[in-house]
Amino acid sequence: MKLRQCILIGALALSVAAPAGAAADARRGKQIYNRCLACHALAYDRVGPRHCGLFGRRAASVSGFGYSAAMRHSKIVWNARTLDQFLTDPKKMVPGTTMTYDGVRDRTERADLIAYLKQAGQSAECRR
Repeated sequence: MKLRQCILIGALALSVAAPAGAAADARRGKQIYNRCLACHALAYDRVGPRHCGLFGRRAASVSGFGYSAAMRHSKIVWNARTLDQFLTDPKKMVPGTTMTYDGVRDRTERADLIAYLKQAGQSAECRR
């Protein structure tokens, strides 16, 4: 196969997998969040801090949680943009973070996960 054909086939595959402007899917994001459950929960702290109230919260601000110095000094405020950056490569965005997860490389999965976190933050579980 010629290089041009390979490039066209690859571009077509990407456009089918993640259509431009496709809305993020919080239901798919909930499935992706299952990967996070080893360390995080929505309403309570585990190895990692809780995710209820995440949007608009300053990093390292959950009272009583033992954050790394790197996260305490990061000055990040969590929103869709900062979460997307962090989830892409946590160690690159916050060198010295104690989060051991390598990140969510797939753009669509990140968008879905962020949509879920935003929706879940407004759920009954988070309002308790």
